Amino acid sequence: MMSSPKEIMRENLWTNNPIFMQILGICSALAVTNLMINTLIMTLGVVFVTAMSNLTVSLMKSLIPRKVRMIVQTLIIAFYVIIVDILLRAYLPDISRALGPYVGLIITNCIIMGRAEAFAQSNPPVLSLWDGVTSGMGYMGVLMTIAFVRELLGFGTVLGFPVLPSGFEPWIIMVTPPSAFFLLGIIIWIGKTIMNKEGATA
Repeated sequence: MMSSPKEIMRENLWTNNPIFMQILGICSALAVTNLMINTLIMTLGVVFVTAMSNLTVSLMKSLIPRKVRMIVQTLIIAFYVIIVDILLRAYLPDISRALGPYVGLIITNCIIMGRAEAFAQSNPPVLSLWDGVTSGMGYMGVLMTIAFVRELLGFGTVLGFPVLPSGFEPWIIMVTPPSAFFLLGIIIWIGKTIMNKEGATA
């Protein structure tokens, strides 16, 4: 039975979140979550690519031969990633340089390929677009949470604006990559604990 938009949103944002339930796309947690602005731009790029890739795959699914389905999906994803990369280079060159090769690596993000194959390949275009948007938002929510904690404790700022007292001593560990996995582990633990309690009371 086809899921409703509300069910799709709940699943992608919570019960089947691509980060803390499926454990997909976690390399980004290590790579880009030391500053919130970098994380925001990166995750918006992923939302755009996931949504548009889903829409395109759904529109073209009857035209794509089964034997080359995965190759065509990869090409579609790469097309939208190139658009994101060009726009960043043109309008946000500083952030583009800060993100470096990680924008290009959106192509290899398992979340995008997973939604194209698992959902867009067998669902209508509008629902596929919505699935892509909400999957990207589920990814964004987790990474922005990690980036918020890392930037706040590592630099004393939020989105580049100082928010902690001048005497605050930054936690150096928060600007190093291992802190991202530590925080991700905490988020996964909290999320699964809440879900287990919800399941026990259902």
